[in-house]
Amino acid sequence: MIDRTVASNQIPSCPGGTLYTIRPGDSFFGLARRFNTSVMALIAANPGADPQNLQLGQVVCIPVAPPPGPCPGGFPYIIRTGDTFFSIARRVGIAVPALAAANPGVDPNALQIGQRICVPAPPPPVEECPGRLYTIQPGDTFFGLARRFGYTIDALLAANPGVDPENLQIGQQICLPPSPGGGPLPCFGGSIYVVRPGDTLSSIARRFGVALADLLRANPQIQDPNVIQAGEPICIPR
Repeated sequence: MIDRTVASNQIPSCPGGTLYTIRPGDSFFGLARRFNTSVMALIAANPGADPQNLQLGQVVCIPVAPPPGPCPGGFPYIIRTGDTFFSIARRVGIAVPALAAANPGVDPNALQIGQRICVPAPPPPVEECPGRLYTIQPGDTFFGLARRFGYTIDALLAANPGVDPENLQIGQQICLPPSPGGGPLPCFGGSIYVVRPGDTLSSIARRFGVALADLLRANPQIQDPNVIQAGEPICIPR
C-alpha cells in the first residue's frame, strides 16, 4: 500500500545499483519483477524502507541483478507468473530432480518472478537399443535394475555406453539388452509374455488362468508386484 504523503528526501546508499523514485502503484513486488531482481534483494538494499508503506516520491535503491550462475550444457530461464519447477521441467522435457540439481541455491517453493534459474539440457535419447527402452523411476539404480530384470551390471553398462550409472535422472531412458544375463528369461515349462500398457499382475493372472502367487514365484525379478513396466518380459507358468 502506498502512502500518498511525500516521503523525506533521505537517499539510501546504493553502491553499484540504481536510485529509483516511488510512483503511484509501485510495490517491491512490482519493482522486483520490472528490474529483474527479487523482493528479498530489494528489502536488503533498503533497510530503512517499509515495503508495506512505500511513499510517493520516496527514493529507493534497485540493487544490481546477481550474475547468472554457471549453466553448462543448459540455458538460463527467467521465472514468469505461475511457473513451478514441475511445470518448467514438464515443458522442456526434463525431470524435476535434474532441475533442482542444476539450481542448488534456489528454493523451488519460493520462486520469484524475474528470478533467473538454470535449465539443464535434457538427457540425450537412446539412439540404438536392440532390446527395449526403460524409463528411470525414483530409486532406480543399475544394481537394482540388474537384479530386478535378471541382467548383469556389465550387460547394462555395455548396452548404455553414454549413461553415467552414478547419475541416473528420473525420466531418463536407458536400454535394456534383449537377453538378460546373456540368455533368455528363464521360464521352464511356461511362456514369455511382454507386459502391455495398462496391465497389472492381477489382470495377467486372470487372463492366463494362473494363480497370482504362482505368477510371482515364476518371476522373482519383480520386486514390487504393484509396479510393472510396459515392454517388460515376464514368465507365465504352466
